[in-house]
Amino acid sequence: MVVEQTRAAALELLAALSPELRARITVPFDTPDHQIWTYLPGERPGVTLGELDVAQRALAMRLLEIGCSERGYGDTQSVLFTEAVRRGLAQAEPGSAVDIGSEQRYYLRILGDPGGDSPWAWRINGHHLAVHVTVVDDVVAFTPQFFGAEPAVVESGPHKGFRALPAEQDLGFELLHALEPGQRTVAVFSEKAPDDILTRYDPVADPGVLRRGLAYGDMDAAQQTLFSRLIGQYVGRAADVIGQRTWKDITDNGIERLTFSWGGGSEPGVGHYYSIAGPTFLAEYDNTQNDANHIHSVWRDLHNDWGKDLLAEHYASHRS
Repeated sequence: MVVEQTRAAALELLAALSPELRARITVPFDTPDHQIWTYLPGERPGVTLGELDVAQRALAMRLLEIGCSERGYGDTQSVLFTEAVRRGLAQAEPGSAVDIGSEQRYYLRILGDPGGDSPWAWRINGHHLAVHVTVVDDVVAFTPQFFGAEPAVVESGPHKGFRALPAEQDLGFELLHALEPGQRTVAVFSEKAPDDILTRYDPVADPGVLRRGLAYGDMDAAQQTLFSRLIGQYVGRAADVIGQRTWKDITDNGIERLTFSWGGGSEPGVGHYYSIAGPTFLAEYDNTQNDANHIHSVWRDLHNDWGKDLLAEHYASHRS
């Protein structure tokens, strides 16, 4: 269902574009910069949402709606909204307008042919938002995926008090505070948080840069429930079928082996960081910049970023 809807939405968007925009938004699937991405400000390949008219932007946002869960799509709108607040752009209430990206530089790109039988992909990428969706046969991959916010909490103006991505922070602190002293000794690797997520925007995430923390299998039932809820904040950004497949992959490869590690302060307002790492799943959260009011969060699939395993299976089956 998600594959068919994604394909239909991409084709509808392409049909709505002028030849010039269509030529700029599409590239071959094997383009050399396929796996190059960033969450920093700056230009990207593709077409910005602001270059599309209202109807075209709605079609672009439809791709996000299909790829994300309802909550995940809401999170994308919060990211766009806080970026608008940061830049002083006039906006409606958070998440209320599909036109929210009209004045912002978020780049859309389609790699490959959505109407063909070969793998293809789409992405929306800009400051603090990077969603990469790869379609291989009848399966969809959703990572690398990055959500951030600056400010994390709006401190002044008409939207004072608005928080973006609140549960990623709140559940992290809740799990930290639920640990016994001996467990915290294992989980907390530093009193100072790293300046940023440690895997950065590398095309291939290296779990070796992370500190090993407290394992899921070494937590009690209540702590495991909190840990699962925290993992769910990342997995739950994706459409249900993608999230369900990710959870199955986590459990099949041993959820008891996932670890939680923490660096920095134990209360909001002080720079803090955590990572979750296991055989296939990796997530990082960092809130250190701008007096700990600037969120970076990433989800990587160590087997299937960019649809890696799906593509290997696809090409193997088509060689036989």
